[in-house]
Amino acid sequence: MQKFRPPQQAEFWTDERIYMTELLNHPDEPEVSLAVGRVEAGVTTQLHSLSVDERYVVKSGRALMEVDGKPAFEIGPGDCVRIPAHSSQRCTNIGEEDFIIYCVCTPRFTPACYKDLEAST
Repeated sequence: MQKFRPPQQAEFWTDERIYMTELLNHPDEPEVSLAVGRVEAGVTTQLHSLSVDERYVVKSGRALMEVDGKPAFEIGPGDCVRIPAHSSQRCTNIGEEDFIIYCVCTPRFTPACYKDLEAST
């Protein structure tokens, strides 16, 4: 057993058009990372892919989710979405409140995992 406390991270804005707060993302735990994402009302996140698997767990709000070019589907509180590595993805907040999700990446997220798919279109 190893106990550690990751550095406290304040919420920060990303080019993905989402506010993020990293809860667990540490080199000593390469198997997983956990963050909270917050998308403001009416915002569509950047079309992108990750080289790791990602799972969303919706805490609050509603969004249209697009994964791998398939038709968009609505997600809301309690829903979970698995996004396989290298799949295109983005979501649009369709509510009037913030759309808040837990983002779980396996293995852990690093900036090198992220690929902006809007820049290549």
